Amino acid sequence: MMQTHKLPGPAVCLCTLVLLCMGTVSEPYTPPYPDRDPERYDYRASHHPRDFHRDTSGGRRPECRRCCDPEEEGPTYPYPLPQYQVVPQINITILKGEKGDSGERGPYGKSGKLGKMGLRGPHGMKGTKGNMGPPGDPCKTYYSAFSVGRKKALHSNDYYQTLVFDREFVNLYNHFNMFTGKFYCYVPGIYFFSLNVHTWNQKETYMHVMKNEEEMAILYAQPSDRSIMQSQSFMLDLQQNDEVWVRLFKGERENAVFSDDYDTYITFSGYLIKAMNEG
Repeated sequence: MMQTHKLPGPAVCLCTLVLLCMGTVSEPYTPPYPDRDPERYDYRASHHPRDFHRDTSGGRRPECRRCCDPEEEGPTYPYPLPQYQVVPQINITILKGEKGDSGERGPYGKSGKLGKMGLRGPHGMKGTKGNMGPPGDPCKTYYSAFSVGRKKALHSNDYYQTLVFDREFVNLYNHFNMFTGKFYCYVPGIYFFSLNVHTWNQKETYMHVMKNEEEMAILYAQPSDRSIMQSQSFMLDLQQNDEVWVRLFKGERENAVFSDDYDTYITFSGYLIKAMNEG
């Protein structure tokens, strides 16, 4: 009876793969640059400088020594080492120049829109009481008053006549001039005036109270069979140096005021109510 020997399939495949790999590894070495002359080939162009410090002899590496040791001579190389040059660098940020002059002020911009009014702030603290001020000027009161009368009668003429008085009742500070028959204002303010006359029967009484050359008030009485007392009173706002006086109208018709040497029938009075400087 015959026996059949069988080879294992996986073992045959493994052997074949090993042989193929050995054939690939054993291929002859070819230089990386076959088209160049080996004598003219520059190793520095294809190798980094640090590659030359490697041990290519395949033997034991020599001990490390310092190439700058003065007692020993440094190694020699078949090629010149690369020269390195130190390039100084300057930090531009530290080179700061001097401060320049200020430029001209630019134009004002347009005003913005008016914002809303803010809330009212809280009340501040009450301040301390101030010092007492210096004493003021003493209160000054101004006075001016007069009252005069006439005992002689007066008849009209062909010109205006100023009524001159011959009796002085009150003339404070002589503001009324008895020779001219005029009151002169020395204290500006508000004044009250009153004129009283006795009419002549069967004759007309026609008089004016004057301020400077302006007619301010009239005193008039028609002709009558009997004589009467007639009066006029008013107030005036006078300024410095104003004049107040009484004038009899000129004689276009019979015009007169009555009086005698015994009694005073004609009176003219005035006084200051409030001075302008009193505020």
